[in-house]
Amino acid sequence: MKNLFFFLLLSFPVLAQDDNGYKIPPKPLADLVMATPTPTVSVDGKGEWMVLMSRNTATTTIAELSEPEYRLAGLRLNPATSGPSRAVYTNGLTLRKVAGGANDVAVQGLPDNAKLSYIQWSPDDSKIAFTNTTDDKLELYVLDVASATARKVSDVALSGVLGTPFRWLSDNQSFIVRAIPAERGKAPVITRVPDGPTVQENLGKKAQAATYQDLLKNPNDEKLFEYYTTSQAMKLGLDGSLQPIGPMGMVATASPSPDGKFVLVETLHRPFSYLVPVNRFPQKTDVYSIDGTLVKSLNDSPLLENMPWGRDAAPMGQRNHDWRDDTPATIYWVEAKDGGDPKKKADVRDVVYSLEAPFSGTPKELYKATFRFGGVTWGDAQTALFSERWNETRKAITKLVNPSKPENPTVLFDRSSEDRYGNPGTPELTKNSYGQYVMYMTPAREVYMTGQGASPEGDRPFVDLLNLTTKQSKRLWQSEAPYFERPITILDAPKGLWLTSRESQEEPPNYFIRDLNPAPKKGKKAAPAALTQVTFFPHPYPQWKGIQKQQLRYKRPDGVDLTATLLLPPGYKKEDGPLPTFLWAYPAEFKSAAAAGQVIGSPYTFNRISYWTGAAFATMGYAVLENASIPIIGEGKDEPNDTYVQQLVASAKAAIDEGVRLGVVDSSRVGVGGHSYGAFMTANLLTHSNLFKAGIARSGAYNRTLTPFGFQNEQRTYWQSPEVYNTMSPFMNATKMKTPLLLIHGEADNNTGTYPIQSERYYNALKGMGATTKLVFFPYESHHYDAQESLLHMLNEMNGWLDKYVKNASTTASSSSAPARMGGSSNNK
Repeated sequence: MKNLFFFLLLSFPVLAQDDNGYKIPPKPLADLVMATPTPTVSVDGKGEWMVLMSRNTATTTIAELSEPEYRLAGLRLNPATSGPSRAVYTNGLTLRKVAGGANDVAVQGLPDNAKLSYIQWSPDDSKIAFTNTTDDKLELYVLDVASATARKVSDVALSGVLGTPFRWLSDNQSFIVRAIPAERGKAPVITRVPDGPTVQENLGKKAQAATYQDLLKNPNDEKLFEYYTTSQAMKLGLDGSLQPIGPMGMVATASPSPDGKFVLVETLHRPFSYLVPVNRFPQKTDVYSIDGTLVKSLNDSPLLENMPWGRDAAPMGQRNHDWRDDTPATIYWVEAKDGGDPKKKADVRDVVYSLEAPFSGTPKELYKATFRFGGVTWGDAQTALFSERWNETRKAITKLVNPSKPENPTVLFDRSSEDRYGNPGTPELTKNSYGQYVMYMTPAREVYMTGQGASPEGDRPFVDLLNLTTKQSKRLWQSEAPYFERPITILDAPKGLWLTSRESQEEPPNYFIRDLNPAPKKGKKAAPAALTQVTFFPHPYPQWKGIQKQQLRYKRPDGVDLTATLLLPPGYKKEDGPLPTFLWAYPAEFKSAAAAGQVIGSPYTFNRISYWTGAAFATMGYAVLENASIPIIGEGKDEPNDTYVQQLVASAKAAIDEGVRLGVVDSSRVGVGGHSYGAFMTANLLTHSNLFKAGIARSGAYNRTLTPFGFQNEQRTYWQSPEVYNTMSPFMNATKMKTPLLLIHGEADNNTGTYPIQSERYYNALKGMGATTKLVFFPYESHHYDAQESLLHMLNEMNGWLDKYVKNASTTASSSSAPARMGGSSNNK
């Protein structure tokens, strides 16, 4: 389909370039969209087999996007299949022995025109289950690894509206599924004639909520939501046998206990909300035996419209019910002890409780969190790692807990979540006897820790061995230049064998077996670590092997260290002179200047030229300042956004100045672009500085009064800090815009805060002020654009805008060495 579509585009240039139709960019950009994607890989828990998941294309088509879709309570669903809409499917599966070289095993029995999703290994890794989406349902298939043969398990239609539609049971012979029962009947008939007005009422309670998209709007939406989320939890055997678990209802989750004897079922119920999405609807939590008998009703949470506001807030009552991975059948959950209100003073914010089968006893207190509970990694009956965090201060704590005697936890790590250099990594996992992933521990109570290895030299992934008794850590291995290599999984810990992914600037990522304990050669202390290549994925766009990449490090005038990735066209030499430049970025907030200045990324990663970011334009003769760091810092009691504009302009100017110093950036021909919050950044940079000749803003928000209860990491409301909201809103400063701005937006944007009206009204304001601007709306596209036609047209618009206003701009414009024009400022501290 991909090749046919691309052929048609190239064969009808007149139609393709019609003002009312989709357009295509120059071939170098179009090739990036049409490149065959590299297969993704999943490895079994034993490290014996990998499954390679291939796709025909990296994108979908506008015809597929235009299929019927309901947008209900924050969900987007296909009414024909009762599954998610807008999916990009796996089209083919191939098996490969991890230690068997490059011999692929073709999978037999896959359905024609396969659309595969939810691919899961069985607990014992002997099988792989997945769904196939047909025109009218989701079907369950199972692949037997030994025979490399797949078959359909049953004709039962599964519901994928509320998430993963099936879970393996520990017997490896059956599943817990969310099936669509015949009793659900036909979809409700929706009349266009209303029964009356839609009424909402608030009786004096605070209900501060973000600007969620796709919410329920009327009783018709409620009927459709209830119908399409209705399913029946069932035990489904590989032999096709069925056992209902509980009653039919709006089943949100149905997860089996590790031993397979119980099922945790969470079911939504009325009343619904027109203010918040599905994850805040009332929810009943029950435990059933595997034969379908109700064992215990754990909780019935109310509608959460009035929960406290803020990133450190939490719902009142029980939340986050789940099974312990290390025991046969023990449920744990969290309860806020501060009412979920971060503004209240409290010595203990959250408490984690557990209750083991047969669920008739008193819940056991497992953990008291000084801050907000952040998750747990289970090991065994004596070992678990609990984490807690506090966004306001960026506090992150990990404690070692003995679940059998949890009274005296030990602090293992106490750090700032912003500190990438100090990140100790995460524990490596292995499957236990139930097929659940738990911490891999040596007999000496040591765990393997793997991480990104951020450092002043860039990211250098590592493997450490951490002794949980002494808290001492030993580095076993770390990625070395000129490669970027990261650990994937343990293959054989005693032998020191790991599966890694390895790449360089010119070599795409491939999988290798790395021996961390190579035998020493005669006469030498140690031999170099052995490597055995497992996959041999080719370069996805070999025509652009010559793209040059360099990691830049420079300072802002206030001394903050900054970084950017500089991409240069193939064959470029400094003697060729400075180039027109495209800066692509996404701002980030910090509470520490030291953390903001830490190096992000690695100079040795593959030169991936994404069609989605500014990197694509290195193929069109531009110098690209990719991922230029734009930190917005507020230390101590200061909030980052109090000086947002000043820091934004200073960071952008520093990036341009560094490129000028290197002799590769023409400061009189620089464009800027970004997506989402990067679009917001772009509009502000054009509003408050004279650094750029043009800007490209995709799917952004420009009027912060439309997000009055906070945005990004801003937790103050509009009424608490109107100066900050107004100063940061390009819409409020439309009279200052003198630079050409291209606005692009998906007309079905579902991202919180970036309603399409943001671009519509901002374009109208700019047009009213006489600015040079253009607005492109993509039909059916969401916050991220998926259709080939949309992506090709997007690149065509971006290239045309940059070509006209940047590459061929007059060279008489002011350079970045001139003072940056500054707009309004905020002193609201």
